[in-house]
Amino acid sequence: MATIEKKLEEMLKSPVEALGHRLWGLEYIQAGKHSTLRVYIDNDKGIFIEDCAETSRQISAVLDVEDPISTEYTLEVSSPGVDRPLFSSEQYASYIDETVKIQLTMPVAGSRNLKGTVIGVEGQMLTISVDGNELIIALDNIRRGNLIAKF
Repeated sequence: MATIEKKLEEMLKSPVEALGHRLWGLEYIQAGKHSTLRVYIDNDKGIFIEDCAETSRQISAVLDVEDPISTEYTLEVSSPGVDRPLFSSEQYASYIDETVKIQLTMPVAGSRNLKGTVIGVEGQMLTISVDGNELIIALDNIRRGNLIAKF
């Protein structure tokens, strides 16, 4: 995770938890004047539009005071959804035997895009089964990971 994202996560965790939600994760996508700060919140009871709006107002107030991002950006607050992004070792560990899709920074087994079943997590290393082969991937090498929803 980039330094700005770590700083933002530390800054926003308490305000989100004060509203009764969990900070599932966040993404800061830099694109000049069209940058986006996407904040994912979760709750055992589910996330509703009112929760996102209330959390957005709270986060906006904190960001206005702290001013961690010097350029223009759009703030988006949402639930992780059914194809939820995965950010931490704990999140991957909670989806053992589930299918995930991951994009890597550096290739593993000749590919930067993998789809497989989570076998386990040890420290900062993820083990997944891809086409019958077990691959061990450093979480720092994962650019983006998502759960594949089952219907």
